[in-house]
Amino acid sequence: MSAKVLDVSALPPRAFGARSALWWGVLGLVAIEGTALAMVVGAALYLRQGGDGWPPPGTPLPRLTAATINVLLLVASSALMWMVALDARRRRRVPVAVGLVLMTVVGLASIVLRGFELAALGCRWDAGAYASTVWLLLGMHATHLIGATVENGLLAAVIIGPVDPKHYVDAHSNGLYWYFVAGADVVLYLLVFVWPRWA
Repeated sequence: MSAKVLDVSALPPRAFGARSALWWGVLGLVAIEGTALAMVVGAALYLRQGGDGWPPPGTPLPRLTAATINVLLLVASSALMWMVALDARRRRRVPVAVGLVLMTVVGLASIVLRGFELAALGCRWDAGAYASTVWLLLGMHATHLIGATVENGLLAAVIIGPVDPKHYVDAHSNGLYWYFVAGADVVLYLLVFVWPRWA
């Protein structure tokens, strides 16, 4: 009795999107980090229902300038990342390298703005439940920003040097994570900086 063998020699050695194991890995990472962030958002919503105010009396409303600039920067940068992902599919080395360098600069600017956002909260991280929650939310998201920025910088350095075709798949899949980072910032902006003004 002879065993049947599946011939996969015609399959491409690299694939983009849902055909890539890396894409599914990034999607899993987004699911894990999104769940952790959602748990802290849930805690914030719960704490807001039981307190005297959000922020509590004596704590100023968080200032909007840095946070507004940052959220607009991250949302706008999603278009640049989409172009990087598109160029990566086409294996266009120079546009991918330039785009990743620009994304690294955007990430660094966003991290600096996050420092101004934390200062704009008007409270220390240990000043109570409100302060701990908003600092944790912005701090968690800052780790996402740092990770995405480091990844963009490393990919830019790799693509500027000798390129292996798999690096284009890496650059393409990295876009998925950046969209998560930008989208999560919109939610945090509304929760931390805008919602307190409605109450």
